[in-house]
Amino acid sequence: MYKQFPKVELHIHLDCSLSYDVVALLIPGISVEEYRNKFTAPKNCCSLNDYIECAQASINYMQTKEQLRIVTLDLLAQFDADNVVYAEIRFAPLQHLAGGLSAEEVVQEVLNAIHEAKAINRVEANVILCTLRHYSEQQSMATIKLVERFKGKGVVGFDIAADEAGYPLDNHVSAFKFAKSNDILCTAHAGEALGPISVWETLEKLAPNRIGHGIRSIEDGLLIERLIESNIHLEVCPTSNQLTRVYPSLEEYPIDKLYKTGVSMSISTDGRAISAVDLNQEYQFMTNQYSWTINDLYRINTEAIKHSFATEEVKMAVQAQLDAFYLV
Repeated sequence: MYKQFPKVELHIHLDCSLSYDVVALLIPGISVEEYRNKFTAPKNCCSLNDYIECAQASINYMQTKEQLRIVTLDLLAQFDADNVVYAEIRFAPLQHLAGGLSAEEVVQEVLNAIHEAKAINRVEANVILCTLRHYSEQQSMATIKLVERFKGKGVVGFDIAADEAGYPLDNHVSAFKFAKSNDILCTAHAGEALGPISVWETLEKLAPNRIGHGIRSIEDGLLIERLIESNIHLEVCPTSNQLTRVYPSLEEYPIDKLYKTGVSMSISTDGRAISAVDLNQEYQFMTNQYSWTINDLYRINTEAIKHSFATEEVKMAVQAQLDAFYLV
């Protein structure tokens, strides 16, 4: 129903979004059932760690230039089919060195594929590079230096992802300070596996411009006030949150309550393959479950592009597309 709606997606992991079609190119002869068992999260997925482990199968097949190229082109084709007009694709380049590529080559190949895709689909896409919670300080600094290296060439931001509950932020403070001193925009995963305390700590130690997920912020009224006052945008991923059991049941899932506080937020898929979902389906869920209207969808997309890491020129162009569709 919502396929024709122009959409903005800010929280999407490249390594969590390999479609069956691209996996069939990488692993000739794989069946749909084998693909589902290996590359998508089971419905009985019981934690964030279980969800993250599903990404490793994809990462194993993203170790050469051609693999990175076709995986990136595949995701951009998925965006095009879903009428995503702007997206920020994130991944951790240090996870793709097993085939002998340098980190610089990994980033460049993804950027090359995005440039190649501009001739065949409509989406405007940029890249966010991720450090991971279990990385050392040196690995985080190496990643932020890659962001600096490719700043203005398609890489627009820095993120920290992975096991939120298992590792502290200490190894990553220096990288985020480097980002701030070099005018690099940042987002950070928080408020997913852990509660509001995770978001508070992330705001205080890393000072990101956005929070990835952040759904559990609703559990602390003072935190909501802080997010609104500081204009911190939340990248919320409904299906992913349900698969990772952030809340025990759908009835307890507070996304509509969070939205109604007035905090800036948008809807993303997190991983289109692992979550087996696109934004069309996410929007359908929000409409069916919470009676969201076209005005609500316009608002989340407007908030998304406003808080994106795109240039002002791109923001204006995308906003014009949103206005032309949603405000008729």
